[in-house]
Amino acid sequence: MASATVAAPAGSVSGPAAPASEHMDPRKLIAFFAMVLGMFMSILDIQVVSASLAEIQAGLSAGSDEIPWVQTAYLIAEVIMIPLSGTLARIISTRYLFAISAFGFTVASGLCATATNIDQMIVYRAIQGFIGGGMIPSVFAAAFTIFPPSKRNIVSPIIGLIATLAPTIGPTVGGYLSHAFSWHWLFLVNIIPGIIVTIVTWNFIDFDKPELSLMKRFDWWGLLAMAVFLGALEYVLEEGNTNDWFNDNRIVFAAVASAIGAIVFFYRAFTVEFPIVDLKAFANRNFSFGSVFSFVMGIGLYGLTYIYPVYLGRIRGYDSLMIGETMFVSGLAMFFTAPLAGFLSGKLDLRLLMAIGFVCFASGTWIMTEITADWDFWELLIPQILRGVGLMLCMVPINNIALGTMPPARMRGASGLFNLTRNLGGAVGLAIINTVLTNRQDLHYMRMRESVHWGNPLAVDQLNSMAGNYTSHGMDGSTVAVRALVNMTEKQAMVMSFSDVFLMLTILFLAMIFGVMMISKPKPPPASAGGGGH
Repeated sequence: MASATVAAPAGSVSGPAAPASEHMDPRKLIAFFAMVLGMFMSILDIQVVSASLAEIQAGLSAGSDEIPWVQTAYLIAEVIMIPLSGTLARIISTRYLFAISAFGFTVASGLCATATNIDQMIVYRAIQGFIGGGMIPSVFAAAFTIFPPSKRNIVSPIIGLIATLAPTIGPTVGGYLSHAFSWHWLFLVNIIPGIIVTIVTWNFIDFDKPELSLMKRFDWWGLLAMAVFLGALEYVLEEGNTNDWFNDNRIVFAAVASAIGAIVFFYRAFTVEFPIVDLKAFANRNFSFGSVFSFVMGIGLYGLTYIYPVYLGRIRGYDSLMIGETMFVSGLAMFFTAPLAGFLSGKLDLRLLMAIGFVCFASGTWIMTEITADWDFWELLIPQILRGVGLMLCMVPINNIALGTMPPARMRGASGLFNLTRNLGGAVGLAIINTVLTNRQDLHYMRMRESVHWGNPLAVDQLNSMAGNYTSHGMDGSTVAVRALVNMTEKQAMVMSFSDVFLMLTILFLAMIFGVMMISKPKPPPASAGGGGH
């Protein structure tokens, strides 16, 4: 029906050139899969520490207010590099950018493992995130420039799988490594693959040539403005809920700095001859809609990768390894759905495939609105499967719609912007989810506390029963019972706030189905869009 969105018609490549355009140079294939491994490591390291922060905190003797910066520093630095990578790839070429990024990421990983205090760890993680961010968009750009359109139903599921699987299994991998060995192995595990990626990409990437003359026109003020804009924005989103948003002077200062940085950045992006980021990609309607969908997928991808461990840790009392084992279901579902998504993307209208994915995702979060404090692995099984299937069915067509019709000259910059929208979606989603969890938990607790009073016979009977149990064990029954009842009420309020978040996500993903209807049917890409050595 819409196979033209993935595969160019046979007649679009004329004469004897057709077989040549379908032939893939083995060197490019080797380089591409090495790049995919590098991207996997970079994205994995966003979440690999999330389930093991307690172990890192103990190992570095860090405070509870300092340890979240192990993740925040990485995210802030990475979100600055991702849009910058397109310009750097033009100036120094994909080969130099990726090989240098892989080498720097490997060195920074080793430094993280040697950190002896929290300050060192934060600096090393920022370096790791910044350098690693250069590897992510390059893979998307390479996939859509070196492969012919007819191969995209194979390539797109691969990069879609890596982009979604890596953060999903991050807590699983991190939990296993920190339990089986120590937290140092969260970073040491990158060393050998990093060396391999560096060597292979240095020797096999030859997609493009450096344009060093562009360095003379490099927009340093634009770079500074973008760093302030995105870095301060990421800080506000990451730390806002913890610091009571605009009641904290640092949040206010960061928000003002981000706004000023945004004004300067957008002004220079539209006025200088060689802007730091080419925003003209948004003139392509499908790219703009694809970026919106990518933003929403970031909310779902990173939001649920965050909220499941919070529930399992706070309500069920799971440790990092048990959380990782429970969440591995989504990863398996993605892995087995990837080939199906690739096959269907060549058979169905991509808009229909996206709609099916959003319905799957919304179905999973709708089931989770019935969550109770007793839900365990089996209750979470179907929602996690639906989440994994939905993510893959959405990501493959979103990638193809957003990047599949971009001309090669704009591909590197467009892939950076596209990946940025997903990461910003994750940051915005986490900020909203944390705020909703906090506010709704307080609201539910206040409502339940109003009904738990001495005039309520059910509450009195429950309290007397609990007091009797504690008194029989030689404790001050009344005091302990009141404290236990308060804890039960707080726990139930937290569970109800989780239900509210899942309902919010359900509505969001159902709304995306209407967004899909607004996309014009993607046109087939020109024959020159793939298979060339751009």
